[in-house]
Amino acid sequence: MKENKLNNATVADWTDSLDADVSVNREYNSNVFKMYFSDKKNAVALYNALNGTAHTEDELTINTLDNAVYLKIYNDVSFVISGTVNLYEHQSTVNPNMPLRDLFYITDMYKAYAMQEDLYGGRLIKLPTPKFVVFYNGMRNTPDDKVLRLSESFEQPTDEPELELAVRVLNINYGHNDALMEKCKALKEYAILNQRIRDNLADGKDIEAATAAAIDSCINDDIMADFLNKEKAGVIRMHVLDYNEEKHRESLIQEGFDRGISQGISKKTMNVIRNMILRGQSDQDIIAIAECTQKQIDEVRSELK
Repeated sequence: MKENKLNNATVADWTDSLDADVSVNREYNSNVFKMYFSDKKNAVALYNALNGTAHTEDELTINTLDNAVYLKIYNDVSFVISGTVNLYEHQSTVNPNMPLRDLFYITDMYKAYAMQEDLYGGRLIKLPTPKFVVFYNGMRNTPDDKVLRLSESFEQPTDEPELELAVRVLNINYGHNDALMEKCKALKEYAILNQRIRDNLADGKDIEAATAAAIDSCINDDIMADFLNKEKAGVIRMHVLDYNEEKHRESLIQEGFDRGISQGISKKTMNVIRNMILRGQSDQDIIAIAECTQKQIDEVRSELK
């Protein structure tokens, strides 16, 4: 595969150029991951691959308003199976606050369970075991598999936290987590689609053309073919919107860099500091390599936030 890089071409108004006979499913209002893995067949395949199980889709219940547990407003995919509640989220940016966010989500869900029971009675209320997973496919170089813990955000570190929540973060870019990809065809094909879109962007196509061409090539190669044939317009729409949102974030960061330059930091130094911060290098190393001050590092880190 080619090196991932983004193209700065202007994105045309895609709504005028989509095929008229390809309908957009208006029920979806998030990202393609949510669209694809809200399907029970794909959700149970992903669960089985992660947990070494062999459940069927009949055993899985997607959480909806019908059973009073509506987490879809929070998470991309939420379902109950075999005594577990699984909160899956797709992200293209690194978010260290996922344990705190998932704490809010699971608290709301457990409240819904408790309302159906006698919370002050003598019988122990049984709750589904939570499993929290983030599927990351952004451009930053991250480990294939890591765990974020709520206790990492505590102001007073402790080896024995009285409140803990762990979130597993998996890098699902193509070429990562190969063993998991081989176990879950749906996840591997999703990674291939995203990689083909990035390759097309690297070749100079705008986001709409890059996505449409990637979809057509995947359909021809029988990759996510049924889903993409049905949801082509919706997939293009989601990628265009996500791409524009990412470019907007980049522009805000650049505005911060420009302010830094006006304060006496060269653009080259700003970029070096930024890249080293994103790679997680220490302030001491940044000062030595970028020949900058701690104050300048703090300013760049503030703009990134």
